[in-house]
Amino acid sequence: MAVKVRVPATTANLGPGFDSLGMALQLYNEIELEIMDQGLQFEVTGAGAEMIPATSENVIYKAVQYVFDQLGRRRPGLKLRAHNAVPVTRGLGSSATAIVGGLAAANELCGRPLSADDLLELAVAMEGHPDNVAAALFGGIVVSGKTGEKTRYVKLPVPQDLVCVVVVPEVPLATKDSRKVLPTSVPFSDAVHNVNRVGLLVGALATGDLETAGAAMDDVLHEPYRMSLIPGMGAAADAGRKAGALGVALSGSGPSLIAFCRAGDEEPVGPAMIQAWAGAGLAAHSMVLRPDLRGVQVIDIDASASLQPLTR
Repeated sequence: MAVKVRVPATTANLGPGFDSLGMALQLYNEIELEIMDQGLQFEVTGAGAEMIPATSENVIYKAVQYVFDQLGRRRPGLKLRAHNAVPVTRGLGSSATAIVGGLAAANELCGRPLSADDLLELAVAMEGHPDNVAAALFGGIVVSGKTGEKTRYVKLPVPQDLVCVVVVPEVPLATKDSRKVLPTSVPFSDAVHNVNRVGLLVGALATGDLETAGAAMDDVLHEPYRMSLIPGMGAAADAGRKAGALGVALSGSGPSLIAFCRAGDEEPVGPAMIQAWAGAGLAAHSMVLRPDLRGVQVIDIDASASLQPLTR
């Protein structure tokens, strides 16, 4: 039996929604699991393949093993294939694609015993925060957070005329390094600012008010601190706004920036931001992406062999 899933890239925070807001994008990694008699084989191609371990340290493999462990089943021999379009360490949810893709593919191999909510809890346990994994699972724009032991989420409607320009500088930035620069406490006025902006952003997205949504992508809790790690970030964001973007924010922990644009206004935004980054000595490239509305999808199943539940 073989299963192939497709998982979208994600952008988190959208400015002020730190660790709570995420959106899926139409850029995809594909993950395939094939049952073998024994052993474990890896084949990784595409973006960042040279950075991804072809060993039991592979995040996809860890997610697959997590499902078997949770179900009390012994893992069969597996061939794991991954083809990546989502760049690694660029703030576009590459780890979330690995976690969600591995969990979903393993769940499918086992006959889909786990619900989407079950998979979310497993994904959050692996990732540590829900924003990227919730968006990768469910698609669209998702607000999420932990209340006690439960992860709760609300999927927002996506404005039909929203187009995103993602600009990716050629400098890696691991999430763990980006989190190290964050303060342990912030001024009360900064907390109030972000509470105001995130409420405004969610309300604007829910009602399709793109202009207000763009204006609300204004953060003071994490972006000012992370800016020190990304030369030219401020200039690139300013250039995007001047070129017609409604709002620009750091994508996740960076270094990529995401610009919200009204459909038809996106063409000059990427080149303007690339030029600004060049002025800071960094090469960059841009992608024009629509939001993905579906989340992780099973795109192929070869059921010529079956996987029987094996209790430990």
